[in-house]
Amino acid sequence: MTLPLRPDLAGLTPYGAPQLSVKARLNVNENPYAPPSVVVDAITTAVRKACVELNRYPDRDAVGLRTDLARYLAVESHADFLRADNVWAANGSNEVMLHLHQAFGGPGRKVLSFAPTYSMYPEYARDTLTEYVTLPRRDDFTLDVDAAVAAIAEIQPVMVLVASPNNPTGTALPLSEAAALCRAAAEVPGGCVVVVDEAYAEFRHRGVPSALSLMPEHWNLVVSRTMSKAFALAGGRLGYLAATPEVIDALQIVRLPYHLSEITQATARAALAHHRDLQAQVDEIRAERDDTVAWLRAQGFTVADTDANFALFGPFEDRKKVFEGLLERGVLIRVTGPEGWLRVSIGTAQEMALFRSALLEVVA
Repeated sequence: MTLPLRPDLAGLTPYGAPQLSVKARLNVNENPYAPPSVVVDAITTAVRKACVELNRYPDRDAVGLRTDLARYLAVESHADFLRADNVWAANGSNEVMLHLHQAFGGPGRKVLSFAPTYSMYPEYARDTLTEYVTLPRRDDFTLDVDAAVAAIAEIQPVMVLVASPNNPTGTALPLSEAAALCRAAAEVPGGCVVVVDEAYAEFRHRGVPSALSLMPEHWNLVVSRTMSKAFALAGGRLGYLAATPEVIDALQIVRLPYHLSEITQATARAALAHHRDLQAQVDEIRAERDDTVAWLRAQGFTVADTDANFALFGPFEDRKKVFEGLLERGVLIRVTGPEGWLRVSIGTAQEMALFRSALLEVVA
């Protein structure tokens, strides 16, 4: 059978990481803690109530959910200037990013990002026929902001995409550098938005501010978030962003009708009402991350500074061999990032103890 597949998709395989049953699954940056029972009960009640009217379409614009998200950001990042018309939500941050590319990308347009970074970024560009351009990060994975500003002026992208904390390195973007990107993007003829992807923002070290604080001064700034990580809601599939109402209006043009189900909206709103209960383990995950980084460095590994719930470490002459050795011992991590490096998600104390003992056996 011959299919009229787009030529640029021929021979490609779908994105995804292994989903294996192991003692310690530390490969996809999930929150290792299940939602507490009070949250499970609240979500169950909300979903049951929503099921009564499943014969009707959901709120197409998800106004109630977007209002709740704005209130959460006012608490979490002191962004009390946000309203519902500043927030957009979709099925995971993946769909949020796709909407951005659909609205602002396309043939003859460019998106600029900074490698190494999240491996889905080039796929959003590919799927929307947008040219994806990268600028290398420094050896310590920080941004060369002067080079980035020069690249924006030269390339004239429609969108600058930078993750903070960056995946897979965990590197945070200082506010001064985010502001510099926004100023440079504002000079691009025809317009350019700067998207700061804060999927792991809740895990940042205390005192590290969100890029949201820059939004009142920079109309072209978009800040993306997710409920998958700190909210322990990866299975709920809810991502969102904050931006100007004009950006939100543009995204509504490209979204599919009723893209967020009534079940998804009910689940997310119940979780937001209990965000303090859900995020009670964030401090514990932060502490475990810092202990893991210190331990890896004490063993002689190089570890990237991280504000996320994972750590990138190495280098290894044969990282695949180390990965396989860990997997044989029941520990699943991720082969990603620059050659020679591996990424481990932060799990429970027991899971990280298993990781440490297994790694010592493998490298011995």
